[in-house]
Amino acid sequence: MDWLHAAKERQDELIRELQELVQINSVLDEKTITADVPFGDGPLKALEWLLAKGEAEELQTKNVDNYAGHIEMGQGEELLGILCHVDVVPEGDETNWTYPPFSGTIADGKLFARGAIDDKGPTVAAWMAMKLVKDAGIQLNKRVRMIIGTDEETGFRCVDHYFKNEEMPTFGFAPDADFPLINAEKGIAELVFSQNKTGDATKEQLLLFNAGKRPNMVPDFAKATIQFVSGQFEQNFQTFLSKNQLEGSLLIEGSHYIITIKGKAAHAMEPEKGVNAAVYLAAFLQQELTTEGSKQFVDFIADVFHQDHYGNALALQFKDDMSGKTTLNPGIVTYDVAQGGSMVISMRYSVTYPFDEKITEAQRLAANKGFSLDIQDDSKPHYVSEDDPLIQALAGVYRRQTGDNETPLLSTGGGTYARVMKKGVAFGMLFPGEPDVAHRADEFVVIENLVKAAAIYAEAIVELAGK
Repeated sequence: MDWLHAAKERQDELIRELQELVQINSVLDEKTITADVPFGDGPLKALEWLLAKGEAEELQTKNVDNYAGHIEMGQGEELLGILCHVDVVPEGDETNWTYPPFSGTIADGKLFARGAIDDKGPTVAAWMAMKLVKDAGIQLNKRVRMIIGTDEETGFRCVDHYFKNEEMPTFGFAPDADFPLINAEKGIAELVFSQNKTGDATKEQLLLFNAGKRPNMVPDFAKATIQFVSGQFEQNFQTFLSKNQLEGSLLIEGSHYIITIKGKAAHAMEPEKGVNAAVYLAAFLQQELTTEGSKQFVDFIADVFHQDHYGNALALQFKDDMSGKTTLNPGIVTYDVAQGGSMVISMRYSVTYPFDEKITEAQRLAANKGFSLDIQDDSKPHYVSEDDPLIQALAGVYRRQTGDNETPLLSTGGGTYARVMKKGVAFGMLFPGEPDVAHRADEFVVIENLVKAAAIYAEAIVELAGK
């Protein structure tokens, strides 16, 4: 079966369905969360959209308490899982986008939208693959189940709930990363640093500091309110912006100065590819502030995170051959003169990371700087040996479809649903050499690659579940 030819014949359908899905704003919505709508209206609407597609194809579908759902075809005792998610991260500063982030605009052979590559594009490609296999009349000796999550970007609560109620796949893959495939995923820990003490609130220079909405995104905007500044403050700020090639603003309201810095969003697994507005704002204020609590707060951020994504200042650095360097991203940074400061850090740590030993030492070093360190969440690393038959089968499919026999298997700092399966890996759909634009402004998917991925996933289904 020429799966690539079959996918090309249905390219218009593939694009149309992806546009419909990305036009649903499926960011976690606290305002519309209820007992029956656990993550808000948008994620539920996206889930219901895809389940309706399954029903239209007369496949088995199930909505599991509005947390997650599935579409299933085939028959047999064993179950192949294809784990996808339809929730997305916030769009960030919309002025950084060339096209509206929920429009699905097509330009230059690309479809632009939040979720285009993470994870709605890959989800629609996998859904098309299921339809291609079904319509080809290929007999399956295993069940094939697309499991659809709605809270991947904010904690995996969707699949945690799903697998409390539903069957765990025998094996499976998550189309939410890179080709050829990823058999090593770093651990993901959320570290919370809290300032232990501040000075006299009536005398502090820093009144407010806010940056970031999610730990898994590099903040692209930061804002601070300051008082009692030097006469050179405004000139120093402009000099700092110019020196670092940054955009920012300064507004004077009475005796207060409100300053902002624009950064560049990126995925927390690759913080070096972004420009962290919070860290740069702290680096500037480190030169300007002298009062106790204010100085302690900006010193900590600048000393620990400015021009270092690896945690050296807190002895958190570590790397191994199978998964590379441990990275840290200050994703949410806040300060209120009445409460002190807080930072939520997304740490992507190596597969062989000595976690307890490292955290204990970091807690000691943070305490010396006036901060406590707590673990808010910790998802352990995930690894499947290259010799496993699942790995061999999927890698073989990729290499046959692309002719790429050179690119090695990969590791990632991103966390996919592969880690919740007893045996699962991340399988596409970024191709070698493609930029990873997930969580950034102007996120896009290359249409040619979307079609190619659908063909790869179709062959993978037949390889793993066909008679």
